[in-house]
Order: sequence, then structure tokens, then C-alpha cells
Amino acid sequence: MKLKEDMSPLLLQVFRSVVWVYSVITFLPWYVLSGASASQRRAKRLKAHAVSGRPAGPYRSVNSAQRLVSALHEGVDTLDKVFEYAAQHFPQRDCLGTRELLSEEDELQPNGKIFKKVILGEYQWMSYEQAFQAAQHFGSGLASLEQKPLCNIAIFCETRAEWMIAAQACFMYNFPVVTLYSTLGGPAIAHGLNETEVTHIITSKDLLQSRLKAILLDVPRLQHIIVVDSKPTTWPGMPRGIMVHNMDAVQELGAKPENMAKPRAQPLPSDIAVIMYTSGSTGIPKGVMISHSNIIAGITGMAERIPDLDENDTYIGYLPLAHVLELSAELVSLSHGCRIGYSSPQTLADQSTKIKKGSKGDTSVLKPTLMAAVPEIMDRIYKNVMTKVEEMSSVQRSLFVLAYNYKMEQISKGYGTPLCDRLVFNKVRSLLGGNTRLLLSGGAPLSAATQRFMNICFCCPVGQGYGLTETCGAGTISDMCDFSTGRVGAPLVCSEIKLKDWEEGGYYSTDKPNPRGEILIGGPNVAMGYYKNEAKKVEDFFVDENGQRWFCTGDIGEFHPDGCLKIIDRKKDLVKLQAGEYVSLGKVEAVLKNCPLIDNICAYANSDQSYVISFVVPNQKQLTSLAEQSGVRGSWEEVCNSPVMEKEVLRVITDAAVTANMERFEIPKKIRA
Repeated sequence: MKLKEDMSPLLLQVFRSVVWVYSVITFLPWYVLSGASASQRRAKRLKAHAVSGRPAGPYRSVNSAQRLVSALHEGVDTLDKVFEYAAQHFPQRDCLGTRELLSEEDELQPNGKIFKKVILGEYQWMSYEQAFQAAQHFGSGLASLEQKPLCNIAIFCETRAEWMIAAQACFMYNFPVVTLYSTLGGPAIAHGLNETEVTHIITSKDLLQSRLKAILLDVPRLQHIIVVDSKPTTWPGMPRGIMVHNMDAVQELGAKPENMAKPRAQPLPSDIAVIMYTSGSTGIPKGVMISHSNIIAGITGMAERIPDLDENDTYIGYLPLAHVLELSAELVSLSHGCRIGYSSPQTLADQSTKIKKGSKGDTSVLKPTLMAAVPEIMDRIYKNVMTKVEEMSSVQRSLFVLAYNYKMEQISKGYGTPLCDRLVFNKVRSLLGGNTRLLLSGGAPLSAATQRFMNICFCCPVGQGYGLTETCGAGTISDMCDFSTGRVGAPLVCSEIKLKDWEEGGYYSTDKPNPRGEILIGGPNVAMGYYKNEAKKVEDFFVDENGQRWFCTGDIGEFHPDGCLKIIDRKKDLVKLQAGEYVSLGKVEAVLKNCPLIDNICAYANSDQSYVISFVVPNQKQLTSLAEQSGVRGSWEEVCNSPVMEKEVLRVITDAAVTANMERFEIPKKIRA
């Protein structure tokens, strides 16, 4: 979507004339030297096709039409061997990095609240050799604390280097890792720990105090808590029978010669590596059983879709490692000798909430080349940058808008804009460190407006991917040369996709112009099922006549002629209204999240009514500004409850819906503060 060009027609015509002359002079040399023609051919080429010849598929990548790929290297068939391979080939390369904490202070805000701010130093790095040895010692230490092979162990911790070291230790010693989101509530955490019968859990000081301590009595089998922080060393108030250890102490125990000399039980490819619990957003969290061979197949497919991936790349890790997207991305990086610098959403950029004003965020220091993000984070970046643009002087704003629209036109043709990138977008690009060559989006649908914005302002492709926990996050990833929006790309080389007719929703593989239906993913990356939930496993998984596992996603997709998949609906996301029409709640939310007035939104519909309602969390800065323009004064609560503001907000959101070609919908009569 183009930005509005708010300037005089004469100046606009002068600008376009200058751009035309510049393009005529520079186009041919740029086209020859940049290899644009090869990129255009790659973008337009056939990427996947139905190997059966039927519109329902299965569809496979042209690079794996004869056989699905399941391993990175010959004989490297378990995750401990993947890490050992990396340690042997990149022993002295930087592996895992953590920023040094220089100072921490409480900062009083104008509203009376106190925010904790930090000043961080440079990244301190462990080499691959050091990280491998640390994992060996930790795994040996866990075994010395009576952790048994093939017995589950839980990691309930924030994303950090210690998480990955702990996981690698468990992979080495064949301890299946149970992962739990740090945002889960107490009952959900207790459910996961009890269902998997863990006796050992690895956690952090903060999560032990804030989440775990309150539920320890509800987890009777728990015996050992290993805290990854070095301080404190004593933990008063723990229930009887539970011992608390520091990670350093466990590593020292494991490093003793008599413990290192004990033989370890190496995993088989079919052994469970991870029991990954889902977010629980649609009920009680389900534990997905993922084998070593499943994960290796998944990361093999992902790696194939990332061009020129090697040890010179730097990945920034900040998404939850308990989520399959982040875990897979980091394992892809480790398997290719990349370095991983750890961060958090609160310290990611210079403007992040925990970074003290005037000091540098993690991206500015690390300067990553690879980064994964969920649409919510990209939407936030999009809105923050566009808010800054609105605050620019008229000349600066006009220059940005003209450059943005010009680059959008060029990208749609497959062309680059090196001059615009250097003069206009370089400052925006520096928000992520300035070296980012690839952004990978996953976890939810990414709106076309946000995807195009990231392409333009950060001067790099956005690889939109599609996968689920049940498929190790692997399904499809768009080609880096494909600058179309709204599509998730062709199947990865490790998987194939079928379309299953869904009569109730009116989606059929025989539909024209494109076949449509429920997406079924098959391949070696499809998980083994749900832990202790046979009924749900039978409902969602099946094995075909060739012995291949398939997962029924519940998502509705369509295949385009070039073999790329587009997600168009979700069975559970569709609500039939009173008149019999289906509405996709996810589409409503995805479109309206780009409205500057909205920080978050939850759409809801009832089949007894003819409309959709949306519960909106407003952006305080934008709503306050709108209130001032409308002559509304008062506290935040008074502004939110003002009938004038309710009418104004409804108008703005309705305009956003109309612009996006959405059907009519309604929001509640009250805006919640």
C-alpha cells in the first residue's frame, strides 16, 4: 500500500522527472552489474509442483521432487552429533554470546511508576569448543544428580545462552527436554510438569521466585531444581525433598574425571528429543513429541531456503526458545557455525524499554545478519517508524514518502534502489544494526503492508514461513528473491503438502483459478504425536500407505501456479454469522493491528448475530493526540469513556477497515483504558 503523497502537484511532477532521468542514466549499468535479471528469473521460476499431477497434490519443492531430504550431513542423524560436527568444524569460532551487565538502576517515570533500566557492555563469547565442553560437563553433572536416560527433564527459562547449553547437554545424554513457555500460568506449568513426570527442572532465579515457587507443592515428583544464575547460592523456603543447585556447581560436578569417565547413553534418531508444550491459547497445553530425526529434518529444510548461510553469519536470539520457531532457527545457526548473540524484547533496540537513554541496545552492538521475528513485533516496528515519520518536518516527511513509494514500485518489478537505501532508509535500517540481510517471519500471518514496509525500510528480504510445532516449524518458506506479499512460499525440501477438501467451508482442490483446501503436511519433520493424548493424536495425525506421517493443520490454503502456498483461512478461526456468511477473525485482527490507534485487538463473533465485535487496546499516544484534536480533555480513563472519542475511534477504525476492503463490522461501545 502506497503512502499518501501530501505535496503540491508541481513539486511532485518535478521529483518524478528527476527520478525518471536518474533511472534512465543508471538503470542499464545497475541491471548488468547487480545480477537483477537472474534474481527476476529465480523469482518467477516454478518452485514446487504436484508430483501426482492432481490439483490436491501432494506438492513438493522442485529440489526434492524425487525424494524428501531428512539430514544435513551423512551420518549426522541425532542432535548431539549435529553439535559435535559444528564443534569439530568451527572450534574457535564464536558460538554463544551474552552482553555484560555494567549497571542497573531504577528510573522514576513522570506517571510515578518506576522502570528498571540497564547499561550493557560488549558481547562476551563462548567458542564452539567451549560451548560443547560446557554442555558435556553439564550433562555429566545431571547424570550424577540421578537424571536417567529417556526420562524427561524440564527447561523453564528465558532465552539465553544457558538455555541452549542445557538443551545440548540433554541431547547428548538422551534426556528428553520438556519445554514450557515462561508466560504460562501456574496451573498450566504444573500440568506440564506432572504429565511428563519430571524430577529435574532447569530454570532461572527470576522464574523460580515469580512462577515456580508458588506451585512446587503441586508437583510432588520434583526433586532437583537447577538455577542457571550464579547467585544466590542458597535458597531458603524450599519445600522438603527439593534440592536447589546452581548451574556452575552442576558443571563442576560433571567435570570430575570419575563422572566424565562414565559411559553416556547416546540417543537414537527415533528417540524423543523434545516434548514441546503449546501455548495453551485454545485450552490445556498439549505436549508435542519431537524426535531427533524430526528436528534434524526440519532444520535441514529451513537451512536450504537461506542463501549463503555459513559461519560468517550472526543470528540474534530473543524470541522464546520454548517456541519451535526460535529453537529451530538457533539450531539451524549452530549447524552452520554461525554465532548467536542473545537479547530480549526489552533490550533489543536503543529505544527498548530496559535500555537507559543514551546507551545502546543489542542490535546496535551485535549487528546481526539474520533475525527471526513474529508479526506482532514487526507490526510494532512498523507503527513506531510511521509515528516518527508523522513527527518529521514537512520536507523530511515528503522525502520519505516519495522515496518509499518509488522503492515500492521498483521492488514490485524486482529492481533495487541503492541510492534511496543509502540516503533515506539507512537510518531506519540501523535500528536492527544495519547489517541484516534476511528477516524470517513466522508464528502467525504477516500482513502485506507490514511485509512490504520491512522490505523497503530495512533493505532486505522478508522470508515469510509457515509451520507448526507439530511439524518442527517446517512447512514452507518464501524464496528470498520473491518479493510478492501474502504468500508463505513453496514446500521445504523436507516436506510435502496436500490439500484436503473442506465441504462446510466451501473449499475444494478443484476450485478455479487455484486449488484450495485444508493443508496437510507430510514428511520426516512431522512429529510423533501428542504426549499421553492418544485421542488427539488420532484426530490430527495419520500415517499413509507408504509409512509417512501426516499432520492435519486446520489451516486453509491455496496453491498458486508457481507452486507457492497462500494461507487464506483457518477452520477454527472461521465463524458463521447469522446470515450464513463466514468471517475470519484472524483476518480482522491482522488488518486492524496496522491501524496506529490500535496496540492490540481481539475479534469475536457469535453465530446468533450478524456482525463481529472487536475488543481494542488503544495506543495511548495516538488516542491522546486524537483527543486533543477533538477538544476532549481529562484523565486517560475519562478520554477512553468519552462518547465523542468512542465515535471518533469507531470512525478511524472503520476507515481502516474500508481501506483494507473488509466488510462492515462493529466494535464495542466502550474503549477500555
